Amino acid sequence: MALELDQDLEALELAFPAESTAAFHQAYLQAIDAGLSVLVSEQGAIFRVWSDGRREFIKHVDPPVSVAIGQKFVLP
Repeated sequence: MALELDQDLEALELAFPAESTAAFHQAYLQAIDAGLSVLVSEQGAIFRVWSDGRREFIKHVDPPVSVAIGQKFVLP
């Protein structure tokens, strides 16, 4: 029973990145289709994307931080 539960949890963990990517993409499209703007992070900057395709620069951001599995990370 415990082995089966571990396998189920591992399967969920493996599926999570793809499922979350799909959910965020769907939410992005729904917001754009509704005429709303969406904030996106690309190449070290935040942009507001409008439903008509316009892009507005908001600000520069720090690059992503790589963290190893199990590593403790303290936010500044």
